Amino acid sequence: MREPDKHLSQSLKMRPASQVMRLKRMGSFHQSRLSFMRVLLRRLKKENWQFDRPIFDVDDNGVGVATYSAKGPERTYTLIAFAHDLPAELRSDRVIAEAWDATFTLFDGEPTKADIERLSKNVPLQEAGRVSEKEISLSRANRSVRLFKYVSECLSNGQQPDISEIEKVGYLMRTTAVYGSAKFGSCDRQKWADRPEFSGSFQPELLSVWLIRTFAIDMVEHMAKVMNRESAVALDPDVRRQFGVGNSTGLGMAPFLINHPALIHAWINGRETAIGIVRSLETAEPQKIAKFKNLVERSEINAASWYTGHELQKSKIEGLCKDFEKINSVLKTDILNQDYPWNSLIEWTENNLSFEGQEQIASLILEPYGELVDHMAETMCADESDSFRINGTMPISTIKSILKNLYEWTDQINFDETTANARVWYVSEEKLEPRLGERHEEPVEPYEQPLSPARDTVRLIEDLQNWADTETVATFLMKHPEHRHIVRRVQLVSNKQYAEICDNTICSTMLPIDLLRCKLSFFGATKFDPRSDRWVRITMYQGAPFPDEISALDPDDLAYPPQDSK
Repeated sequence: MREPDKHLSQSLKMRPASQVMRLKRMGSFHQSRLSFMRVLLRRLKKENWQFDRPIFDVDDNGVGVATYSAKGPERTYTLIAFAHDLPAELRSDRVIAEAWDATFTLFDGEPTKADIERLSKNVPLQEAGRVSEKEISLSRANRSVRLFKYVSECLSNGQQPDISEIEKVGYLMRTTAVYGSAKFGSCDRQKWADRPEFSGSFQPELLSVWLIRTFAIDMVEHMAKVMNRESAVALDPDVRRQFGVGNSTGLGMAPFLINHPALIHAWINGRETAIGIVRSLETAEPQKIAKFKNLVERSEINAASWYTGHELQKSKIEGLCKDFEKINSVLKTDILNQDYPWNSLIEWTENNLSFEGQEQIASLILEPYGELVDHMAETMCADESDSFRINGTMPISTIKSILKNLYEWTDQINFDETTANARVWYVSEEKLEPRLGERHEEPVEPYEQPLSPARDTVRLIEDLQNWADTETVATFLMKHPEHRHIVRRVQLVSNKQYAEICDNTICSTMLPIDLLRCKLSFFGATKFDPRSDRWVRITMYQGAPFPDEISALDPDDLAYPPQDSK
């Protein structure tokens, strides 16, 4: 059991859900030391995992197979990568694509030749193929054609690529899907869920992506040698770390935060509790302040190198850069030498900075206090395997009380207005992917998915008004079965203050990219680059150590750009 810090006050200074769970704020979240990529890398380093590349059989056309093994204290996992020669006209980031530059699977153990042969006939087909319970994840990626060509040409001529050119993109390959949890026949989550190396959220998938990053580097160095075997050089380690893995994510991910209220509460409660722990410290030691200030400077570098073509994100980045000017000024005062310094700083941000700046600082104050907050990562998961049964014996008075406590914010929404009831979430027939339609312009309302808790809660509250407090939920639902799904949800989240987004998810001004940004920040993504209000490109693991150097480097320190890159 961890001893309480002597400087920690008894009551945590937690931000309320009404403040945190608003889409504009959630759409400004940044990665932190509790993000799942960083949790994974800390574990790999702490447990001294060993890495190898048993196979790299790729020809001069960039076609072949490679394997990357990760050996932990108890088990070995192997990324099997298939490299393809993809014609330009077939390259697409859309989920409906049928061919890719590379396809992958994370194999549970060390594959035999027979396993690789079997998978070579299925993994490149992705949805059209089938894998087995020995495969934990299935994924695919495309090259960033311009940057891949530029880097391979530089290396073939014996030169290192220009960092400024790398910063414009940030990755050599971007994944367009990373599937798991029994999809297409892959391993069911229940088989590996209790493995300590995968405790937390999305750990197998993120291990796959981290190993894909190494494959991308190996491929660009291989193609450089093909171009000029005499002069070609490998990437310098400091330059190599500037490459992450890209990802294109669209509406398919957006409903996740609505569909998994218990899990989202666990994620945000973990982060907010960690922020509350630091805010509740009575004092800050000089070395902690020095580390924080150093990371502020490095985060400013990151903001300055954040490229996007989307006007909304451009304005947010411009606001963040201006926020750093204010942050630098306040840090020259004695704000961190006062009682409860981190609480004073957070309160100052709320009155002086944009949401981008506020959430950047909220993440940064965790960095000096890993010993106090890292254990919160262990809480950021939820068992959703058992369905939550409606408690029919619950008195109407109790459910009314829950609604008042958790859903009072819905009073501000008038669903009789066209703009408040403008959108429809539905599932496309062709690809079974989430879509967002216009209720008053398209004939999609009959196919609506229950992804508007605010509206459904308002309807429930209205129908409960004339029911006596002593009646039961079961009696009510016999009369109003249309409310079963929202009653179940209300009961499920009754003790989970961060489970519900405190906003209207079907209004005309709702931006799906806010949902995407929130989820991806918990993964540890950076350099969010929206291509519309419905899909976004990101970078993963940029700056992080590679398998051959993780034992010697601190992955948490590398999460922020070095100061000499300013």
